[in-house]
Amino acid sequence: MSQRNNGGYLGNPLIKADGFVHNFTQEEVSEYLKCSKDPIYFAKKYVKITTLDKGLSEFTPYDYQRDMFQHFNDNRFSIVLACRQSGKSISSIIYILWYVCFHPDKTVAVLANKGATARSLLARITLALEHLPWFLQPGCRELNKGSIGFSNNSKILAAATSASSIRGLSVNLLFLDEFAFVENANEFYTSTYPVITAGTETKVIITSTANGVGNLYYKIYEGAVQGLNDFKAFRVDWWDVPGRDEEWKRMTIANTSELQFEQEFGNNFIGTSNTLISSNAILGLQARSPSRKSTKGVCYYENPIKDETYIMTVDVSKGRGQDYSTFNVVKITENGYFQVATYRDNIISPLILPDIVVSVAKEYNDALILVESNDVGQVVCNAIYYEYEYENLFVESTVKSSGIGVTMTKKIKRIGCSNLKDLIEMNKLIVIDNDTISELSTFEVRGSSYQASQGNHDDLVMNLVLFSWFVSSEAFGNIATKDLKQMLFNHSIQEAEEDLAPIGIIQEDRARGFTVYDDLAQAQREFRNL
Repeated sequence: MSQRNNGGYLGNPLIKADGFVHNFTQEEVSEYLKCSKDPIYFAKKYVKITTLDKGLSEFTPYDYQRDMFQHFNDNRFSIVLACRQSGKSISSIIYILWYVCFHPDKTVAVLANKGATARSLLARITLALEHLPWFLQPGCRELNKGSIGFSNNSKILAAATSASSIRGLSVNLLFLDEFAFVENANEFYTSTYPVITAGTETKVIITSTANGVGNLYYKIYEGAVQGLNDFKAFRVDWWDVPGRDEEWKRMTIANTSELQFEQEFGNNFIGTSNTLISSNAILGLQARSPSRKSTKGVCYYENPIKDETYIMTVDVSKGRGQDYSTFNVVKITENGYFQVATYRDNIISPLILPDIVVSVAKEYNDALILVESNDVGQVVCNAIYYEYEYENLFVESTVKSSGIGVTMTKKIKRIGCSNLKDLIEMNKLIVIDNDTISELSTFEVRGSSYQASQGNHDDLVMNLVLFSWFVSSEAFGNIATKDLKQMLFNHSIQEAEEDLAPIGIIQEDRARGFTVYDDLAQAQREFRNL
């Protein structure tokens, strides 16, 4: 039998081919109209899915899934925080199927952290399509692993989430699955946002379980909750899912861990256990929106205050779209240190950066500038010191030009990381920039040191590592209060005694300032003899 005779697409009798004419009954017309107006009715009555327990079966939405359909339908920008195995993905793809069936000339992009995952979602859409009655199917023009094209000129595309995934496309509905797990999410969103906002009716659906604090998903979700962006938040907790009670929770924790349960089922944004800064401390960091942002990209959180002391730390990249050139401006007070301005750009040339650095430093009462002088950082150091003749620049040595700035060594990084941990966890360094918090949440153990987890950045954090090293230097003695330096010292002793120091122990020495001990036992012995 030919395709035209059986009406199937390429021999598949379950999918209506493009051009096949279906003769509607009066009842079918009535049902079609009901489904076109109500995605919940459509899903409940006509959609079939495959489950582990029942195999192919009718989709019976829970109450929160019905609410989710309505949420998607009522809002242009939706972001969903849902516990693991709550059916958020299946709810989303059913809504997408309804959207393309009853809305002609629409393009839907289904994006996931991996291409295989996106194609799997498309396969689930295809399965649901196959089991729709023909009077609801729009007819199929194209069907492969990466796309479905329909007779009503609507189509669904599936791909990995990347900066180029939907470049050049006019997308009417963008679905981002498990967005908290997408690497380089910021780069993707920056390139995609113009596409999203090009139309007045474009819809965006973002779903995920929690995956630490500070990432872009966390930022968007928290912004939605606080009413700071255009997204509307929707939340599914573990107790919303039928069959989950306190006994289920107890058994799940027993088979995993409490921390894992809290993040995957409790919808709590918790940093990884391997981060330099503890999860509780990261959760306690409260991001703020900049009070203003300059045309050059500087984020100001607090305007300069007359007679206050400021320190600026600078990290330089090559400006080739990879690592970022960054700086932090920190206010020095008797009660602690406060982040007041930041800069982050991965395109700016090292030849242009000094102008921005110097101009901002002058704004903040001629702030002391510390530049990491490794690699291209030396170019920036020389420009600030010689070309701009900025005098308040930290100089390691005046004997040679390479002494301008700070050479980041393993020792300096160890001291800086140890101090940074103490300062933040004791609430003595107040960090409020979202990008910095994001980097802190992924700044984790790598070998014998710390660095950004795969796919993330740590350029702003390394600013703070440099600042925190400087806190322990003799040069800082004229700036810091004795109480604050003693507090850091005492805390280092306590950590050594408790065998908790992650990367070295810091001991104050009147003659040499601070010394790093790689041998914990030696440090403990000497501390006891103080």
